[in-house]
Amino acid sequence: MAFRFIVGKRLAGLAAAGFMLVAAGCQGGDTLGAMKLPGLGGDSAQAPAQDDRISIEELQAFCPRVAVRDGGAFYDSFPRNVRDDPSKLIYRATIGDMTRSCTYANGMTTITVAVAGRIIPGPQGKTGTVRVPMQVTAIQGTQVVYSQTRNHEVAVSDTAGATQFLMTETNITIPTPTTRNVAVFVGYENSSSR
Repeated sequence: MAFRFIVGKRLAGLAAAGFMLVAAGCQGGDTLGAMKLPGLGGDSAQAPAQDDRISIEELQAFCPRVAVRDGGAFYDSFPRNVRDDPSKLIYRATIGDMTRSCTYANGMTTITVAVAGRIIPGPQGKTGTVRVPMQVTAIQGTQVVYSQTRNHEVAVSDTAGATQFLMTETNITIPTPTTRNVAVFVGYENSSSR
């Protein structure tokens, strides 16, 4: 009887270990290729992986900070000819977070800026597409080296809560700065609209 109990525990342990190996193999995209079995996805003629390593120059390179410009953190939308009446507010757009990344080539720096925001419906809010005027500006010292304003469209499907959105600006290309005197500012173009 003790013998059957020990054998049963060993079989259950082996079964559990086998299941964990199978489950771990399911986590990868090319499980048979990882085993290098001929004819089962492990062909030796696979293309070499692209070298995505970061060079020491890129690691030490300057990527300008991004911040919300003064007065650009929110945008209120009202009906025409109405302003600053909270009972007539259609929606308020806010900026929640932002980030940036940089790439470097041929003496140029390309900056990609991403802004996460929210559309909060007001008393006059309704579903549909709203346009928020988002401005992205890069300043080097005191000189504006890039400025773009665009109406970013956000689909609002529910007026009971906030709608989140993400706007990405990818066209910011400037000469690679020799000093760390570049900053990127994001914000809504006007604090309120009519």
